[in-house]
Amino acid sequence: MRFVIAQMQHETNTFSPVPTPWEAFGNDGPLVGREAFEAMSGTALPMAAFLDLARKEGAEIVTPVAAWANPSGPVDGGAYDRIAGLICDAVRQGCDAVFLDLHGAMVVADRTEDGEGTLLERIRAIAPETPIAVSLDLHANLTERMVRNCNVIAGYKTYPHVDQYEAGRLAGSLLLRYLKGEIEPVMAWGNRPLLAHTLRQNTAEGAMREFVEAARGAERAGLLAATALGGFQQADIRDAGISAVVVADRDRAAAQAACDEILDAAWRRKEDFIYRGRPLADALLEAKRLGEQSGGPVLLLDHADNCASGATQDTMHVLKAALDLGLTGIAMGPVRDPEAVACLVEAGIGSRVTLPVGGKVDMPAIGRKGEPMQMTGIVRNITDGEYTITGPQFTGMRCYMGRTAVLDTGRAQIVVTERNQEPWDRGVFESVGIRPERQRYLLLKSRMYFRPVFLPIAKGAVLCDGVGVASSDWTQFTYRNIRRPIYPLDEGFEASKPAS
Repeated sequence: MRFVIAQMQHETNTFSPVPTPWEAFGNDGPLVGREAFEAMSGTALPMAAFLDLARKEGAEIVTPVAAWANPSGPVDGGAYDRIAGLICDAVRQGCDAVFLDLHGAMVVADRTEDGEGTLLERIRAIAPETPIAVSLDLHANLTERMVRNCNVIAGYKTYPHVDQYEAGRLAGSLLLRYLKGEIEPVMAWGNRPLLAHTLRQNTAEGAMREFVEAARGAERAGLLAATALGGFQQADIRDAGISAVVVADRDRAAAQAACDEILDAAWRRKEDFIYRGRPLADALLEAKRLGEQSGGPVLLLDHADNCASGATQDTMHVLKAALDLGLTGIAMGPVRDPEAVACLVEAGIGSRVTLPVGGKVDMPAIGRKGEPMQMTGIVRNITDGEYTITGPQFTGMRCYMGRTAVLDTGRAQIVVTERNQEPWDRGVFESVGIRPERQRYLLLKSRMYFRPVFLPIAKGAVLCDGVGVASSDWTQFTYRNIRRPIYPLDEGFEASKPAS
C-alpha cells in the first residue's frame, strides 16, 4: 500500500496583526519530503502516530510536507497554495489512503475561512474514493466541509494537549480497519452557539471536563470515536464555537444521537465556559502576597498576550504594573522584539544597555498602539534560540525562537526573542541559562500550556488580565462574520436546545 501522510497546522486569530507567510512555518518554511519524515518521526504529534501505523503495515510512505506555524493572523494565500499543493500533488500521483495532521482553525487571506475543509475538498476532487483520516486540535472550529470530505475524524481530548499522538493513532487505526473491511465508518457532527473562552477549556476541571467526558463515554459505549471540540474564539468566521463529531460503524443514527448528547452536556453549562476577569492591580496584589509568603516561583499569567492564541507577544503592561507594585525576582519570557535583539546582540554579553523593549507592534483590531518600555540592564546571554521540548506536550518538537538575548535589569530578567514562542517547555528559560525554579516570579505569556511544565514547580499561579489580541474581554473585538446569535456575545440569548 502507498500512504500519503502530511501535516498542515495553524490556528488563525483573525484579529491578530502578526503575519503568517511561508517562512512562519517551521524554522524558515515547512519541512518537505524526507525532512518532514525525519523531523516528525519519534515525536508525540499525530503525524508521528500515522507514520508508526504505516510502518507497522509495511506501507510505502510519502510525506509531502510537515507545516506547523505558531498561531497568528490569517495565513498568506500563496503560502497556503504551496502547502496544499504539495499534499494534493502527492495524492494525484496515486495512493491507497491519506492521513492528515490538521488543526481545524486555519483561515487563509483572500482564499477561505476554512483552510482545512478547502484542502480536503481539493483532495476529494482528485481522489473521490481514497479513504482519508484526519486528526484535529481540541480548538478546531469544525465545519460541514471538513466532515463531508473525509472518512474519519478524531481530535485531542486534553488541554493542555498531551494526547496528540493518541488522537492520531485513533484516527489512523480506524482508517486502517476500514481499508481491511473490518468497519464501515460513518460520521455525525453538530455545534452549539457558544463561544467558549480558552481559559475555561481546561479538560481537567469544570464544564470542559464534563464535555470531554461525554465524548469518552460515547466511546466506552461502543462508538468508534467521539470528539468534543472547544473551538477557537479569536476567529471571526461563521463556524467558530464549540462542536462535536462522532464516528460509528455503519449506524449514523447512533452517531448523531451521541453527538447531540455530547453537545447538550456543554450547552447545559454554557455559563461555566465564560471567563470573568478582575482588575490587573488586584491580581498582582495577590501575586505579591504569594511571592512574599512562599518565596516562589509564583506564575504571573499574561494570557491576553499569549502567542499560542495569535497575540503579538510583545506587550509590556503586566511587567510594568508588577514593577510599579515593587515585585522583584522576575523572570519573563519570551518577549518577541527583533529590534531589541539586534541591539542586544550588537552590544554583546556583559554590556550595559538602555533601550526600548517590546511594544513594537500595533493592534488595530482592538484599537491599541504598541507601547515600548524603556529599560536599562546588562546583557547576560545570547543564543541561537533553539531547543528541543522534553516536557509532556509537543514532546520531541524542535523549537526556534530565533536569536535570543537575556536582559537583566536587576529586578527582572527578560528573555527577548526574534520569533514568537509559547512557553510550552522550561527550555524557553533553561536554554538561555535561567533556572525557572529559582525565581520568585515567572511572568509567562500563557493561558494553559504552563500547567504540565511550570505548575509542578510553582507556589501559586495568578491570571493577569493584560493587553493583547488574545484577550478574553469580548467587548474589545468586533465580530462581523460569526453566526448570530451566539453566547456570550448575545448574553440575553436563551435556547434550550439550539439547532446546529
